[in-house]
Amino acid sequence: MPEKDKNPQKGPDIRSNLIKVNMGGDTMFVDPDQYKPQIEHQKKLKRLHRKPKNPKPGEWLSKDYSKHKVADYKPFNFVDGEGVRCSLYVSGCLFDCPGCYNLAAQNFNYGFPYTQELEDRIINDLSQSYVQGLTLLGGEPFLNTDVCLKIINRIRKEFGHKKDIWSWSGYTWDELQKETPDKKEMLSKIDILVDGRFMNDLKDLTLQFRGSSNQRIIDVPKSMKAGKVVIWDKLQR
Repeated sequence: MPEKDKNPQKGPDIRSNLIKVNMGGDTMFVDPDQYKPQIEHQKKLKRLHRKPKNPKPGEWLSKDYSKHKVADYKPFNFVDGEGVRCSLYVSGCLFDCPGCYNLAAQNFNYGFPYTQELEDRIINDLSQSYVQGLTLLGGEPFLNTDVCLKIINRIRKEFGHKKDIWSWSGYTWDELQKETPDKKEMLSKIDILVDGRFMNDLKDLTLQFRGSSNQRIIDVPKSMKAGKVVIWDKLQR
């Protein structure tokens, strides 16, 4: 922290190599090279504390944004939901959540195209008896409904409901009820929805399968039947 200005001189200020700043009502003269990191740190903090974007119902259409690309595919993992899972990370997200752990996947052009070869690989991986199901992440799965519905429909055709399907989304359950037919169709065909934007101010790394406390793990079939949100019955925290 720079010291308070104690310069008693009168007349023109000769400290041309310094910059004058106001901190807490006091005028300070500081070396610009030393002050720059503080400015950058303040900008970073400001970015982290801003809010994610909030779309109006039907404002963001998958057909307008999706490039049918995939950021990554990770088979046989234990972190993206219950049991052993295969995880498909689609490319592109508009929520722009501060503190997002997968910034690269916010770009709709990031990654590689979703192909029949990849789809066949996913189905083959899911056919292993020890694999519980598929997880859709991103990016934003509900802004990539063409890709997600392709693999969802293939899974239901090949396995019925023997393999479960989880999806993360920045959309909340209530928002998806007011969304476009493709998003509603996708929601109706999955088993678990982890809903809501990641909120950096509510970040909690102790939560089960969530990054912030506003997010919920929702049992989709039970919620559809009840007409209201029903939380996953295996939730621990």
